[in-house]
Amino acid sequence: MHGMMMDTQLMISSLLTFADRNFPEQEIVSVTAENPRHRYTYRECFKRTRQLANALDGLGAKFGDRIGTLAWNDYRHLELYYGVSGSGMVCHTINPKLTPAQIIFVINHAEDRLIFVDPLVLPLLEAIQEHLTTVEQFVILADKANMPETTLSNVLCYEELIGEYSDEFEWPEFDENTASGLCYTSGTTGNPKGVMYSHRSTILHAYASSLPSVSGLLPTDSVLPVVPMFHVNAWGMPFGVLMCGAKMVFPGPKMGDSETLQALMEEESVSLTSGVPTIWMGLLDYLDQTGKNIDSVQKVSVGGAACPMSLIKRFRDDHNVLVKQGWGMTETSPLGTVFGLRAGMEDYNDEQVAEVQAKQGHGIFGIEMKITDEENKEQPWDGEAVGRLKVRGPWVAKGYYKQEESQSPLDESGWLDTGDVAMIDAQGYMQITDRTKDVIKSGGEWISSIDIENAAVGHTAVAEAGVIGRYHPRWTERPLLVVVKQAGAELDKAGMLEFLVDKLDKMSMPNDVVFVDELPHTATGKISKLDLRKQFEDYEFTA
Repeated sequence: MHGMMMDTQLMISSLLTFADRNFPEQEIVSVTAENPRHRYTYRECFKRTRQLANALDGLGAKFGDRIGTLAWNDYRHLELYYGVSGSGMVCHTINPKLTPAQIIFVINHAEDRLIFVDPLVLPLLEAIQEHLTTVEQFVILADKANMPETTLSNVLCYEELIGEYSDEFEWPEFDENTASGLCYTSGTTGNPKGVMYSHRSTILHAYASSLPSVSGLLPTDSVLPVVPMFHVNAWGMPFGVLMCGAKMVFPGPKMGDSETLQALMEEESVSLTSGVPTIWMGLLDYLDQTGKNIDSVQKVSVGGAACPMSLIKRFRDDHNVLVKQGWGMTETSPLGTVFGLRAGMEDYNDEQVAEVQAKQGHGIFGIEMKITDEENKEQPWDGEAVGRLKVRGPWVAKGYYKQEESQSPLDESGWLDTGDVAMIDAQGYMQITDRTKDVIKSGGEWISSIDIENAAVGHTAVAEAGVIGRYHPRWTERPLLVVVKQAGAELDKAGMLEFLVDKLDKMSMPNDVVFVDELPHTATGKISKLDLRKQFEDYEFTA
């Protein structure tokens, strides 16, 4: 026997129609190359999005076609999110920080027919144009007055293109499991892999991300997504924010510019923002140097890499801002876990709360998780057992685009092996202890490189730290700590080790400390352990 509910489909376009009816005067503010403060309403955005949908049809784009974007966080990219997916096509967001070879691969692999590109990214496309085998048209995200000269062929101006079309458009309805978005992993081990999101998974993810225990979004919020729209849909914020009717503030190409971020926060009364730790460390340093503030900000979402305790405390003590760390990956859309206090923690002091914040968070409904040993036996949630982190749920990928079923990332029981090593405590808080491939195996014990890194960046003189295992004649592997110092700071090996001695167990203490000017990073801003190991491939400890 079935229930007697209406069988309506979960559609991304329904977010537009809902927000248009309920929050038409809400603002969307953007920084762009030609305008430091573009400002318009939801109503104006959705009118232009309908024009875009008609323009896509006029260009011959068909249901299921992949449409590429090489763009920053701004209003035109938002229009593409909805205009492409709402029309039944697939919005393929391309990370401009990938290598040229990787960008060629993902565009050809996706078989993008059209590419919408920001003027600042044009040189990248111009250099690889001859290798793109499926692209029929390039559309530059600019108006006529700001169209740059380009060697690209078959080029259109975005504003002129959509200006030719009516704003009357009926969003089609189709199966909610239809593909809506495509995002490729950063490809640290081989070619990037394509994760294909659906309308259903995207809407369910938006619901979950808006829960009070997650972001708690309200129509009175002003939200600044610093995490890029070209990677995992800016953690789903372009969907959750419209679902809840909040103000949207986009930093455009200034995502890494602390001066711009602070100005946006202050001038647009930003209450919630999201980004990776390196962005926030830069912002906090800028605030210290200038004496400026971010008084309106209440919550900062942090993900993409482990959040240093020093960052949590600086936001709390200096700016009265709550850090909400979370965990996820491209394959989980990306929401997996998030910080939040449980009942019984109401009387926790600041230090107790910070200890909870430093973990990757608790589960949310929609994501099941477990940890398993090498024989795939589930391990207890006791805060001590460590194992492979596995997840499953309605917004978790079951495979990669164009890969054979035999290459599925799922185990025999249908769980996604995340590649992370984690522990989960009795209250359900998960803590990543390492990546499977980054665990240091020393004398029969597993050492967490992340624990050492987190301890090291707690030193005020340390800007960034990476830890890798190197060969040791007695222990097989031992930790090598590679440090980037803060500008002008003084620190040597002895000082670093002395700082760590009461923060790490004896087995986890690094055998050596090396100082470098910078660490290698992946296209998504994480420390590239692969490149770091290559950099120090000839390094060996002596007995």
